[in-house]
Amino acid sequence: MQKNGLIALLFHTLVIMFMLAPMVIICLVAFTPENTLTIPTTSFSLRWFHAIFEHPDFVDSFKNSLWLALLSATIATALAVPAGLALDRYEFPGRGALNGLFMSPLIIPHLVLGVAFLRLFALIGATGSFTWLVASHVVVILPYVLRLVLAALAGMDRSAEQAALTLGASSWTSFRRVTAPMILPGITGGWLLAFINSFDELTMSIFITSPQTVTLPVRMYMYATESIDPMMAAVSALMVALTAAAMLVLDRAFGLDKILIGQK
Repeated sequence: MQKNGLIALLFHTLVIMFMLAPMVIICLVAFTPENTLTIPTTSFSLRWFHAIFEHPDFVDSFKNSLWLALLSATIATALAVPAGLALDRYEFPGRGALNGLFMSPLIIPHLVLGVAFLRLFALIGATGSFTWLVASHVVVILPYVLRLVLAALAGMDRSAEQAALTLGASSWTSFRRVTAPMILPGITGGWLLAFINSFDELTMSIFITSPQTVTLPVRMYMYATESIDPMMAAVSALMVALTAAAMLVLDRAFGLDKILIGQK
């Protein structure tokens, strides 16, 4: 196997450092005892983490984001699995167009989607509704689940599924006992990626949230327009930690290589 040369290793190291540096700095600033955005040099403090829980607006926005991400990711997964089975297993007119329609939110700017959803919700009188906020997030995160489900189905050996059908199992039993366990890493990985993307969504959510449904990223944006202090770094550090913990759990449970690139 060909090994990377010294120049390639240095280049990769610089790229990784460039990507991680902002997150490392933010996480360090979150522990500053000062009132300004400074890296702590003499001591570390948790005062800004305590300050988050003293702001009920941030706590309520976190709850909104959590429920929104849970519902959106679950609904998107429930829609993506049958859609993936249909696109992978059957040939029908418009199959490519339907697949492109499902994947289109990946290439449409979220700013455009936000304005479009705002206009739509205004026309149907659904402005500020949490239900329609969930629906808009489902549209945006559905492609992430669908891509991983399709990848899992493409790499699946169907001989066990065919054997179950041959032995008299119904289609539902075959899916529940054979197909679903075999594509479970793709389903779980898709759900988790959808959850993370929904939880972190900002650009589109700015247009369609109401004062009662403000999400955590939108609340952070609103707070940053008024003042900048280390509490923003503390909130960002918590979000980084939440995302990192979710990816770690996914890696330990199934392996990121298996889920994201299909490596056995």
